[in-house]
Amino acid sequence: MKLALLPWILMLLVTIPGPKSTAGAQSSCSLRCGEQDGLCSCHPTCSGLGTCCEDFLDYCLEISPTSGSMMGGKDFVVQHLEWPGSTDGVICRFKDSIETLGYIDNLKRVHCISPLLYESGHIPFTVSLDNGRSFPRAGTWLAAHPYKVSESEKSQLVNETRWQYYGTSNTTGNLSLTWNTSVLPTPTVTIELWGYEETGKPYSEDWTAKWSYLYTLTGNTPNSGIFTFTPKPASPEHQKWKVGALRISSSTNYPGQQDVLALWTNDHALAWHLGEDFQADSVAWAREQCLAWEALEDQLPNFLTELPDCPCTLAQARADSGRFFTDYGCDIEQGSVCTYHPGAVHCVRSVQASPRYGSGQQCCYTAAGTQLLTSDSTSGSTPDRGHDWGAPPYRTPPRVPGMSHWLYDVISFYYCCLWAPECPRYMKRRPSSDCRTYRPPRLASAFGDPHFVTFDGTSFSFSGSGEYVLLEARLTDLRVQGRAEPGRMPNGTQARGTGLTSVAVQEGNSDVVEVRLAGSPQALQVLLNQKALSFTEQKWMDLKGMFLSVASEDKVSIMLSSGAGLEVSIQGPFLSVTILLPEKFLTHTRGLLGTLNDNPKDDFTLRDEQVLPSNASDQEVFQFGASWAVPNTSSLFTYDSSFLVSKFLNQPKHDPNFIPLFFNEITLSQVEEVTRLCENDRFCILDVISTGNVSVGNATRTARRLHQERLASLQPVVSCGWLPPPSNGHKEGLKYLVNSTVRFSCHSGYSLVGAETSKCRADGTWSTPTPECQPGRSYTVLLSIIFGGLAIVALISIIYVLLRRHRKNNMAMWRSQP
Repeated sequence: MKLALLPWILMLLVTIPGPKSTAGAQSSCSLRCGEQDGLCSCHPTCSGLGTCCEDFLDYCLEISPTSGSMMGGKDFVVQHLEWPGSTDGVICRFKDSIETLGYIDNLKRVHCISPLLYESGHIPFTVSLDNGRSFPRAGTWLAAHPYKVSESEKSQLVNETRWQYYGTSNTTGNLSLTWNTSVLPTPTVTIELWGYEETGKPYSEDWTAKWSYLYTLTGNTPNSGIFTFTPKPASPEHQKWKVGALRISSSTNYPGQQDVLALWTNDHALAWHLGEDFQADSVAWAREQCLAWEALEDQLPNFLTELPDCPCTLAQARADSGRFFTDYGCDIEQGSVCTYHPGAVHCVRSVQASPRYGSGQQCCYTAAGTQLLTSDSTSGSTPDRGHDWGAPPYRTPPRVPGMSHWLYDVISFYYCCLWAPECPRYMKRRPSSDCRTYRPPRLASAFGDPHFVTFDGTSFSFSGSGEYVLLEARLTDLRVQGRAEPGRMPNGTQARGTGLTSVAVQEGNSDVVEVRLAGSPQALQVLLNQKALSFTEQKWMDLKGMFLSVASEDKVSIMLSSGAGLEVSIQGPFLSVTILLPEKFLTHTRGLLGTLNDNPKDDFTLRDEQVLPSNASDQEVFQFGASWAVPNTSSLFTYDSSFLVSKFLNQPKHDPNFIPLFFNEITLSQVEEVTRLCENDRFCILDVISTGNVSVGNATRTARRLHQERLASLQPVVSCGWLPPPSNGHKEGLKYLVNSTVRFSCHSGYSLVGAETSKCRADGTWSTPTPECQPGRSYTVLLSIIFGGLAIVALISIIYVLLRRHRKNNMAMWRSQP
């Protein structure tokens, strides 16, 4: 018995994290977090494998809360660590350079204060308990965009619109702000104004971003949760700051002390602190600022040329989730409160910033599902010189999340559109994108037993047990892998069908994200570089080479830097995965989801490049699937339990002993029995018979229907592009897609020269160009004159006839008298 176990034990020792050699082996996690070498492990997988060093949680820190605004000032506590030593000398160091003072509470727990940052995402930190002599403990803090954290974590500007219009016509009086007093355990507070600026030559190495303490509004104010004041113009040296935020902190801090426990308001336009010249004539002041911004814009590089075109329809915009994501400022799921885009019901932003300038695209849509363009309305979507969500490597302009966008795109909107009637100047430099060059992404899915629908539309079933390559694309070194495990019959025995239980993805040197089924009842678990993530605080995460969104408990969206997108969701007892690829991936893919080249005949291409015919048997397709087993050397999966190690890590990636139920094995009587339940859906029939569970078949039908609906939403649409109205005239119709008609007319005193209508044709051109409105009497006026003249002539004729008749009658009567 012992001899029989020996090979397995040797293999386990090789593959499970452990010592490479006894020489220099370590048994502590001090300065070793993430390492697997040594007598014990300090890697995140050690907990499930039981291989952790005894002091793992003392040095590889877990914290609560795990996230907060990138503005900083949030208190978090280190879990599982009690410090009986001195309560002085706690220093928390973020990104190896930014240090904040921590403290020890009455329960001997270690606390840190998050710093003010100029980036979002996971920020590594270390902790010193000896006043900075050593930093052996390490953890990770998640810094979030200020608008993506809970409102309870911020101070609130009461009637924020009033704050940002203060000093304009009829907007004066008192202003108030409120805050949660429990977050600041101090009897008195200080409220300060901080300003944001970006200085230096734009797009040069000396272009820098900086938050600066400006002045104190009030000090030693009771921590009552509310403060009301009457604004006064700031001193001249402070009026150059037009964008900023208020910070509330303990009065024990000196003015402007950085990285202390604090609450911040949202960043906003500082109308309330501007000078007397603004209050005396806000329109003239704003117009001057608008003209200065306009002059600066004309000197900066044209960022519009590298932005992607918008999707043509609302359906496309919501379906293209790899490249576009909901703009939280105009969300149809949240009631379409579109403050800056009235008339729109939904807006999306390009997920990725443009590569050179860090700019962003915005696309807004009407209730009819068509684009809302600035050429037609000031409510149209406007692109951004600074992407609202920032862009890696962050920290430098114009890539600072939120703030760069405020300086180059938002405050200028206040100058030109909200405080002065100069909006055409703004819209000229922030024109909406139409959709003439937009190309929808290609779609592929895997779901159910599992069943696959390739990018070129081939449908097939492959019920292998193991780990397989769903997609590989050498263009960007994109890899998507899926793990399939056998299901269970209602009586608990193993089914002759499998389903996806885990999906992992990496692109280039990005982070590795794995989404898998875990727990009982089964739920989605997301792992980042083999460590489980929590989404109780943040539903959106900025990761290396990708963004991650968890809109609901049963769906995860992954948006990669190439524009590719994945959605992994629970459908029945298994996972369903949807992958979207931009057209640039044409001819660059391989794996179970086929060769994207608009030719379904080569979708069954084996790893050795042998191609099976499109009418291959189920057994031949099974061999095709087996050829795409993941090599051990390139697996993206996490093996953090004895089951995963023994079942997948130490076994062939494709289980040769598992033989699924093939469709050609199903008897006629079995088919007839479930056909009615499945409504002739072949995938559903196979799933119900192989698992003995109708709910599995229904889940498969649902997944297939969702695939077909998204595919329909992503169908290409022909656009003819924006058509201008004639000078001295106007047009009716704001839809510019195929078969749409636009009508033209002229102002009074002008006549139309050209066609009254133009229709968008299937070749993407308008049937006629915009006509001209030339000075002169319009046809309506001419017709009025003509018919009016005719009416006068007719009236005169009638009067003449009547008079003559009357005269004749009178003469007859005179002659008849004696």
